[in-house]
Amino acid sequence: MRSSSFVRLLPLSLALFAVGTDGFVIAGLLPAIAHDLGVDIPAAGQLVTAFALAFAVSAPVLGAVTSALDRRSTMLIGLAGFSVGNALTALGPTYAVVLGSRVFTALGAGLIGAAAFSTAAAITPPERQGRALATVMGGLSISMALGLPAGTLIGSADWRLTLWAVTAIGLVAAAGVAFGVPPVSLPSTSLRARLLPLREPSVLGILAVTLMALAGTHVLYTYIGPALDGATGGSGTALTVVLFAWGLGNVAGNALGGALSDRYAPKRVVLAGLVAAALVLAVAPLAGGGFVTAIVWAVGWGVFVSMPIVPQQHRLVAHAPESTPVLLGLNNSAIYAGVAAGGALGGILQQAMPVTLLGLAGAALSAAGALVTSVTGASRKRTSGRPIRSSRPAT
Repeated sequence: MRSSSFVRLLPLSLALFAVGTDGFVIAGLLPAIAHDLGVDIPAAGQLVTAFALAFAVSAPVLGAVTSALDRRSTMLIGLAGFSVGNALTALGPTYAVVLGSRVFTALGAGLIGAAAFSTAAAITPPERQGRALATVMGGLSISMALGLPAGTLIGSADWRLTLWAVTAIGLVAAAGVAFGVPPVSLPSTSLRARLLPLREPSVLGILAVTLMALAGTHVLYTYIGPALDGATGGSGTALTVVLFAWGLGNVAGNALGGALSDRYAPKRVVLAGLVAAALVLAVAPLAGGGFVTAIVWAVGWGVFVSMPIVPQQHRLVAHAPESTPVLLGLNNSAIYAGVAAGGALGGILQQAMPVTLLGLAGAALSAAGALVTSVTGASRKRTSGRPIRSSRPAT
């Protein structure tokens, strides 16, 4: 990819880094947030659920509403809403205010998610679009490896500082988009047109697997701090180390999934990853037995839950390469719908079981995703083109 094209993509990648960090860092801050706002941990966990659900629903809707605008303006509107929402969250005095501000933030994030892929495709020559999309989506991968643990570490002093840091990143990304991304206009598309791929059973089945896989991850991840309290002793620094290990596993899993998808049928890679993830989640209760055990387990968890991400994208794009940005946008909505479902389910299950056993529910959801994978979609080897290296890593 030429250096000039790469430079223009960096603000888009930074924007998705901010969105990825903001969307999931709350999970590592739940105990502090719950204590500060005077609610229990399951209620605090719904801050993650509300953000993810609002993102999943708003991304295609806002993408259609703003499709007549040039892509740079759309990105700037999204980043403005995202930054204002995070500032309101950081200032929020009550749970209700913070919950409302998380929904508002998600609307901005959803607009960013809807516009980032189409913007990257529009400002890049066709022969380089695969690499351009990989560069932009790389911001999400980096947010898992660095953004989440860094945000958790900052939040161990004061969780509100993390939100201020994300606000600052959003503003920097907005400046980069304003001065580095050209104003590109695309044909206006309706919401119906954006959702048209959902009429294909194979596409719907692949997206359902994405949703189940993410729900399986986040039924536990949303409450990872309390779940690993036995291993971390409630230390924010110790939890940061575990999350960093998990993030490194995510990066490795994305790379592994991409490499395997070049050699084997993507469906087989997805199936293997989901089965392995189910096994790792099934032994999650053992991870609380010691700090070193938790780190080793977190690396394995990160590898296997992220391994299906790249081949899932390959399976989607193979059905309609000309609709790649739309399909990846729908995949992102499925990701966040899974996050919302997992967070909500985890909050409910804590009423009936210890938080340390939530991994068992995650294992069941991952196994269900493997079952659906085995009976849907084509099992064909990818034969050409460069792999898309990551979407939202992890999970």
